[in-house]
Amino acid sequence: MSGALLLLFLLLPVAAASGWWLARRDPGPKARSTPGADPDFFRGINYLLDEQPDKAIDVFLKLAAVDGETVETHLALGSLFRRRGEADRAIRIHQNLIARDNLSAEQRGYALFELGQDYMRAGLLDRAEILFQELAEIGLQRERALRGLLDIYQQERDWGQCLEVAERLKPFSERPLAAEIAQYQCELAEEARRRADPDAARRALARAQDVDPHCVRAAIIEGQMALADGDREAALALFLRVADQGARYVPEVLPGLMQALEELGRTDLIAVLAGLAAREPSGPVVLALSEAQLQESGPAAAKATLTGYLARNVDLAALERLLDLQARAAALGAEAAYRAGVVHGVVRHLLTRQPVYQCDHCGFSARALHWQCPSCKRWGTVQPVQPERIPGDEVLRERRLA
Repeated sequence: MSGALLLLFLLLPVAAASGWWLARRDPGPKARSTPGADPDFFRGINYLLDEQPDKAIDVFLKLAAVDGETVETHLALGSLFRRRGEADRAIRIHQNLIARDNLSAEQRGYALFELGQDYMRAGLLDRAEILFQELAEIGLQRERALRGLLDIYQQERDWGQCLEVAERLKPFSERPLAAEIAQYQCELAEEARRRADPDAARRALARAQDVDPHCVRAAIIEGQMALADGDREAALALFLRVADQGARYVPEVLPGLMQALEELGRTDLIAVLAGLAAREPSGPVVLALSEAQLQESGPAAAKATLTGYLARNVDLAALERLLDLQARAAALGAEAAYRAGVVHGVVRHLLTRQPVYQCDHCGFSARALHWQCPSCKRWGTVQPVQPERIPGDEVLRERRLA
């Protein structure tokens, strides 16, 4: 019933506005033929409230056939059916609207775009693609049509077509497309790597960095390729560049960075990790640092690092590791050991429920990295979750005073 009520609230203002406008044009008989005054209009509303949408559609389509002033009503009705997941009904309304010969060019363009959206919702991507291509060619709803094409090609993972459409979209887009174009090039690089074509991958990565010099993903892929090729110096330099370009992504290159240092025979692993941890608080980096300290200096140094980090940051992974080190070192009685085990188990359980990555735009959370957010479809917004900082005494004092 909530969907029907929403339709009622949407359509009644449209009808009222249409009636007011026509009354100003001609206060005579024509004003009485507006959809808001026509008994059939309210009969259609009653069908909606009675959860009989097909009968309601028949009524509204009949109104559209005799009254040229109901275009906005039917566009709104079709759009609302689509948002409710009833794409077949939305398609029926918009197809009927497009078949009318008394639409203006602007109204026809809007109706065609809405029909394309219906097709996308129904999974008919080929039909939606044809409509969006037509709109882009004739210059109606061009930006929205191009973005619709971009959405289709991203779903189909046709990155070459994405690049072509992005170039066509540039003159009309209000926001820069460099970051998206760089991501498409990175996708092409990943495909080239899978088919064992490193030259094509490097060309795509070079184009990505030409378009967006701060593309962290390009540096990560290039570093992984260098490490796989045995060029450890280049790999290390690229992984350290990630710390400069996007410090939050350091955990993504941490295993490769540590491998490069080890294979180069470097003895400054602890210093490198400490520098990275000082630049950007990160649980994985601190855990790696504490593990290196444990191997080189013993548990005291590792626990000191973890304790210092946890004094400033809320991080369940670091807390779980500290509890583990303390349990190993302490000679606890049976009851104390049991209590410590219960606490440790609770922390470990909470850790399994904690998201590792989160989208900065829509809040989508996941335990694996997605370069394109599955929820809001934006690129480069999903990042490793940062630990929550523990406020200092001064901040707590100010909060108490406030």
